[in-house]
Formats: sequence, structure tokens, C-alpha cells
Amino acid sequence: MLPFTISAVLATGSALAAIEYEDQQKLHDIAAAVSADRIEHDITKLVSFGTRHTLSETESDTHGIGAARRWIKAEFDAISEACGGCLEVYYQSKVISGEPRIPNPTEVVSVIAIQRGEVDPGRYVIMSGDIDSRVSDVMDYTSESPGANDNASGVAGTLEAARVLTKYKFAGSIVYAALAGEEQGLFGGKIMAEQAKEDGWRIKAVLNNDMIGNIEGVNGVINNTTARIFAEGTRMDETPEDARRRRFTGGEVDSPTRNLARYIDWMADRYITNLDTMVIYRLDRFARGGHHRPFNDLGYPGVRIMETNENYNRQHQDLRVEDGIAYGDTIDGVNFDYAAKLTALNAVSLASMAWAPAPPTDVSISGAVSPDTTLTWGATSPAEEELVAGYRVYWRHTDAPNWEFSRYVGDVTEYTLENIVIDNYFFGVASVSKDGFESPVVFPGPAGAFGE
Repeated sequence: MLPFTISAVLATGSALAAIEYEDQQKLHDIAAAVSADRIEHDITKLVSFGTRHTLSETESDTHGIGAARRWIKAEFDAISEACGGCLEVYYQSKVISGEPRIPNPTEVVSVIAIQRGEVDPGRYVIMSGDIDSRVSDVMDYTSESPGANDNASGVAGTLEAARVLTKYKFAGSIVYAALAGEEQGLFGGKIMAEQAKEDGWRIKAVLNNDMIGNIEGVNGVINNTTARIFAEGTRMDETPEDARRRRFTGGEVDSPTRNLARYIDWMADRYITNLDTMVIYRLDRFARGGHHRPFNDLGYPGVRIMETNENYNRQHQDLRVEDGIAYGDTIDGVNFDYAAKLTALNAVSLASMAWAPAPPTDVSISGAVSPDTTLTWGATSPAEEELVAGYRVYWRHTDAPNWEFSRYVGDVTEYTLENIVIDNYFFGVASVSKDGFESPVVFPGPAGAFGE
């Protein structure tokens, strides 16, 4: 059996469910190490570049997108120097043209920093924020466009997570990405996702942070205790045969992205004080998009983490005052303590997944017309044999949003839940490390698979 565990009692509808979980002091330490002051400093610096529009100035050292990305790279380089060169920092770019929002040839340049895992470096979890900013006219690349919350907050959070997490070593790799070209068509994410696919990256999670600093909603609500996690349902790369199978066996609410979102929600409950996350069953806000989508398009699990109450007067607006209302995404609209809280959520989620083994592969289920349910899964990869202690089986009622029941079953690849009828529950399996870190839960079949 695993070492000491605690039981979290979760209210789920009419049921009370006990989930055993081993508390991790290192994750509490990581959450406490995130600094609101450092995040404020970084947002202030990003705002100082005047505009970070994708089509803006690239030669100046003090103004425009070029100066901003060079400063971000310098920050990642400094973080790497402080940890003895533990980061691989580089620009990732591609020339884009002939697009509605990028009509002329423009180099879209992101900044990537990789912290290689020591056990399975080919397995990745990613945190991202967007470099670029905009005003009312998406093609206006000269007007002042501070982009303090949208999305200097996400980039500052990504830098701060790197500062904190590079003090540790992990089994899997963590990537910190400042992505460009978001406002012009999600180009930085598309470039990165396509390159990752080409390079064979085994991406298990993308945490896209887009606006993590505003607590005053245009709806009049002021709230610094909630956040949203947007997570798509059925996966974009589902085949017709996969869809047919899902129709008969379930999986509509158990894509790897949804189970990633549940995992992050649990991290908030366990490690982030005064933060309740809402898992939103939608790719993004209604009819809108973000930089996790290009990863979802290629089948990778990816979510958007952001504030709960948006202020549209501060998004995509020319700086002005009309009828007594101040418009524009200025730094006075950012709550740095709140941005630190959401950054801490990212940091503990990334760390937990990177310390845990990879999610199980080849998870399958059987038990039709039987009182019992049997789950099987693939054997641990040779690279992770020394990391894995065993596996935990989860199940929940089909109308429950979160996993309700769990059982640690040891280092096996098959387990039968006796007298638990397959028709009445959804099921999944998580990998568990020898020090108690767990992977996200994997739903059986292609609908829930996290990949190899």
C-alpha cells in the first residue's frame, strides 16, 4: 500500500464520496513561493512596451512586439542561469502572410523554455500565455495597447511559474511558452502544436492562461475567489468509428481535456487557499477562442484557465473615456494577488503531473450483462518502471461532475470491481508514483485516451 493518505469528502449531488489522496507538502511549498510582487513587476514591464501588436515595431529596444519578446527571452535566460542552465530557451517562428489579420509577410515569433524531465523527457506538460495585445481595431498596430490583463498577466504568470518550478527536478518535462500572434488568429499556438506533432512530443497537458488578473466584472461582480477552466468535450480528432463506439459506451464528458480540467480543479481544492474553480463544459467562451485550441485540434489535452468575471470595457478597447466609463486594458485593472493565485494553481498542477507517472495507456473496460466491471490497461513503459508504484481505479455516477470513488489496486494491469455494475457508472484509471503523485484519470477507450 501507499504511505499515509488523507480522505477528501466531496459532496456530489445526493451522494457523499470518499476519495483517498496523499497530501504533498512540496505542492504546498510551490503554491506559497509564487510572488505577486514579481508578477506585478513583469506585467509593468510588458505594459511599458507601448504596444505588443503582432504587426508592430520589431527593431526598437523599448517599443513594440520585438522588444517585448527579446525581454521575455532574456528573463527565461536569467531563470535558466539561476538554475544552472536547466532551461532550453529558444525562439520559435514562422512567416505568416495572406491571412485576413496578417495580410503581409510577418514573422510570428514565440519564446519557448523547456525544463527537461529526468525520467521521461519525451513527456510534456505545457503552460502558456500570449505575448501580443490589441485595441478596438484588430489591425491597428500603432496605437497604445497596454494589454495588461490580456495578456501580460498570462505571460507574467508563465515566467513566475518557471522561476518557482526550476528550483525542482521532475520526472517529465515542463514547457513554459510565451506565444505570439494570438489576436491575429492563434498563430503562435498553431506553430507550436504543429511542430510538437512533427517532433513526436507526447503532450499530456496544455494549460493556456489568457486573462488571469481581473476580478471586477462588467456585470458588477467583484470576486477574487473563483476561476474558470474551459474544457472541450468530444475530441476534435475523433474518427467516425470512435464516435460510433462512444455512442454505445460513453465518453462525451470524459475527453482527456475534461479529465485534465477535473485534475486542475482538484489541485485548487487541495492546495490553493480561497479558490474555487469552475470547470466549464465548453472549448472556450461562447463562440470565442484561445491558444489551447490549436493543441485540441491535433488531439492534445488542453484547457483555458482564466478569471471568472470578465470586464469587456477593458478588453480589445482603444484607450478613452466615454460617458464617464474608462475603456482600455490598463494596469490599474489587474489584481496581482489574484494573478498570483491562478499562477500558483498552474504551478502545482504542472508539478504534480510532472512528478507523477504518465497517464495509463490502452485503458479498456468490460462487464456488460455482468454484476462486475473489469478494467485493463497497458504496462508501464521501461523508462518509468522505477517511478510507478501502481494504479488507482476511479468511478462515479454518470450524472456526477467529478470522480466520487477510488481504489488503489497496486502494480497490476487488470482489476475487477466486484458487484459494481458497468451500466451505472463511469470509470477510469490513474497512474501513481512511489511518493504518491497521481496522473490525471484516463477514461477507457479512444474517447478518453491521453496518447502514448
